[in-house]
Amino acid sequence: MANPTDNTTTETGQPAGHLAFPPFDTSTFPSQLLWFALIFGGMYYYLSRRYLPAVGRLIETRHARIAKDIDEATGLHAQAQAAAAEQERAIAGARTHAQATAQAARDKTAAQADTRRQALESDLNGKLAAAQARIDANRIAAMANVAGIAQEATGAIVERLIGRTPSADAVKKAVTAAANS
Repeated sequence: MANPTDNTTTETGQPAGHLAFPPFDTSTFPSQLLWFALIFGGMYYYLSRRYLPAVGRLIETRHARIAKDIDEATGLHAQAQAAAAEQERAIAGARTHAQATAQAARDKTAAQADTRRQALESDLNGKLAAAQARIDANRIAAMANVAGIAQEATGAIVERLIGRTPSADAVKKAVTAAANS
C-alpha cells in the first residue's frame, strides 16, 4: 500500500495521499446543498401531505379507542365491585341464616334431650324405688329366715359336738342372745 505522503499515483491514476472525502470536498458544496434542499423539500412535502396525516389519524383513532376501552373497563370494574359487594352481603346473610338455623337445631335437640333425660331419670327413680322396696322386703324375709336357719345350724352343730340334740327353746335363746350382742 502506498504511503499517503508519497507523490506517486495509485492504480486508478489518481494522485496518492491527496484525496479528500467527497462530502467534505469544498468544490462540491454548492451542488450538495442544492441536492440536499431538493431531496429534503420533496421528502418533507410527501411526508406532510401523504404519510403524516395518515399517522395522525391513526394515532387519534387509537387514542379514542383507548379512552373508550378505559371508560368501558371503569364501568365494568364498578359493576364487578357492586356484584362482589352484593355477593358478600348474600354470603353474610346466608352465614347468619345458617348460624341461626344451627342454633335453633341445637336448642331443639337440647330441649328434646333434656325432656328425654328427665323422663329417663323419673323412670329410673321409680325403678330404683321399686328395687329398693324389693331389696328391703327380701332382706326382711331373709332376716326372718336367718333366725330359723341359725337355730337349725346351731342345733345341728351342738348335736354333732356333744352327741345329743339340744332343746329348741335353749337353741332359740342362745341364738337370740348372740344376735343382740
